[in-house]
Amino acid sequence: MKKILWMAGCALTIAPLVAQAQTTYRCTGTDGKKYYGSTIPMPCAGRPVEQMNAQGRVVRVIDPEGERKAREEKELAATKQQEQDAVSREEQRRSRALLATYTSDRDIDDARRRALADNEKAMVEVENKIEALKKRRAGYEKEMEFYKEAKDPKKGAPPTRLHNDIVNVNIDLRAQEDLLTAKKREVSSINARYDEDKKRYAAAVRGKH
Repeated sequence: MKKILWMAGCALTIAPLVAQAQTTYRCTGTDGKKYYGSTIPMPCAGRPVEQMNAQGRVVRVIDPEGERKAREEKELAATKQQEQDAVSREEQRRSRALLATYTSDRDIDDARRRALADNEKAMVEVENKIEALKKRRAGYEKEMEFYKEAKDPKKGAPPTRLHNDIVNVNIDLRAQEDLLTAKKREVSSINARYDEDKKRYAAAVRGKH
C-alpha cells in the first residue's frame, strides 16, 4: 500500500515536468511560415509567440513588440501625470502667494496702478534721453555740413572723431527707441498680469470657503 502511495506521489510530482516538457511554442516568421519548437524558435525572435500546452491549446501569448509599446505608453502616461502634478503644485503655490500678498481686490488694483505709474515714469525718462540724443545728432550733422560746404581746401575733410560720434549717437538712439517700444508694450503685459492675479485671487478665496 505504501509503495502504491509513493508511486502515486512520484507521478504527481513528475506530471508538471512532463506537461512542461510538452509545452510547444508557435509563431509566424517574417517569411510567413509557421515555426514550432519546445523552446522559442530563432525565427520567432522579436515576434508574437503562442505558448501551447500538451493538448495544443494556447495558454499564453508572448508579444515583445506589444509589451514594449505597452511599457512606453505606461511611461508616457506617468510622465504626463508628473507634469500635470507639477502644474497643479505651481498653481497652488501661486494661489497661496496671492493670498499672502493681497487682502482684497483693491490691493491688486493698487499694485496695478503702481506698476503702470513706474512704467510711465520709465517711458518719460527714455523719451527725454531720445530727445537729448536727437539734439546731439543734429549738432554733429550741422558740424558735418560745415565741412561739406567749406570751399577752403585747407580746412580739410571731416575728422574721424566726427564720423565716430555720428555712428555712436545713432546706435544709442536706436537702442533707446527699442526700449521705448518695449515699455509701451509692457503696459498690456502689466494689465494682463494683474487681470490674471485678480481671477486667481478670487478663485483662491473661494477655495478657502
